[in-house]
Amino acid sequence: MKIGEIAKLARTQAETIRYYEREGLLPEATRSDANYRVYEASHVSRLAFIRHCRSLDMTLAEIRTLLRFRDAPGDNCGEVNLLLEAHIGHVAARIRELRGLEKELKLLREQCTSAQAGPACGILGELDKAAKAPRAARAGLAPAHVRGSHGRMGAPATSQPGVT
Repeated sequence: MKIGEIAKLARTQAETIRYYEREGLLPEATRSDANYRVYEASHVSRLAFIRHCRSLDMTLAEIRTLLRFRDAPGDNCGEVNLLLEAHIGHVAARIRELRGLEKELKLLREQCTSAQAGPACGILGELDKAAKAPRAARAGLAPAHVRGSHGRMGAPATSQPGVT
């Protein structure tokens, strides 16, 4: 099948499929006489695996490791267990960060209890004040922005623009 067909089947942009090929997650497709990429059922299966791992917010490096073990079914999966434990730790840390972010946003929301003119808005005033504060003074107040918290539903964030 051509890239458009596999993209439609996997509900993935063709650009993302090409990116996964460049990153070595998907084996390069063979080429037709007209130089079109030709994909097999194995590409669809592997792409589905990658996409599911991305939906679990796994990094490309983590997915690369999982694929290595998936491709060598006789190997011991101890490293897979360690990888998943580490990923669970990252998720727990993100949850803590998100709870801190929620608390900060609720405190910010309390600064303006009714609609009023912009200059009198407590929220805008607090945001301006925080933006002008030295970075060191803000460091302990606000959690770091949590990566992946604004992605489309079911489409994990990635460092590659337009690629999920």
